[in-house]
Amino acid sequence: MATLEWSTALELNIPVMDETHKEFVDLMAQVEATPDEALMPVWQALVVHTEEHFGQEDRWMLATGFATGNCHATQHKVVLDIMREGGKRGDEGDYSMIRGMTPELASWFSYHAQTMDAALAQHMQSVGFDPASGALLHSDALPAQPISGCGGACSTPDDHGQHGAQADKVAQSAV
Repeated sequence: MATLEWSTALELNIPVMDETHKEFVDLMAQVEATPDEALMPVWQALVVHTEEHFGQEDRWMLATGFATGNCHATQHKVVLDIMREGGKRGDEGDYSMIRGMTPELASWFSYHAQTMDAALAQHMQSVGFDPASGALLHSDALPAQPISGCGGACSTPDDHGQHGAQADKVAQSAV
C-alpha cells in the first residue's frame, strides 16, 4: 500500500487542480513501488510533473493577486530544490535520499494540499478565476495589495510555523 493515496480529503473542487494532484499521488505511488534499478526514470517523471504542477499554481497565484515571494510559492521552490537534489544523487547511484524523502514528501503533500492549496482554490473561486482559460470574472474582488505570507492558509502564527515545519521534514529526511 502506498504512503499517499488519493481520497476525497484531497479534493478541492477545481477539476484541473484535482487532476494534477491525482497525477502527483499516482507518481508518488510509482516511486515507492519501483525497485532501485528502475527508479530514476520514475523519479524524473515525478520531478517534471511537480515542476509543471507547482509552476501552474504559482502562475495562478500571480494572476489572482499573490505577491511573488509568498509562503506558498516559497514552499514550492524549497520542495522542488530538494527533489532535484535527490535526482542528482540518484543519478550517481545513491537512492537513499529519494527513499528517505518519499514518505515525508507524501506527508507534506497531504498537508499542503489540504491547507495552502485549499486556500488557493477558495481564493480563485472568490475572484472568479477560471484556471483552464485564465479568465478573471471578478477583477474588482482582487486584493488591493498583493497577498503575502500564506495567502489565507494561516489563521494563527502556529499555522504558519506548521507549514514551514512540514517542508523542513522533507528537507531533513533528504539529508
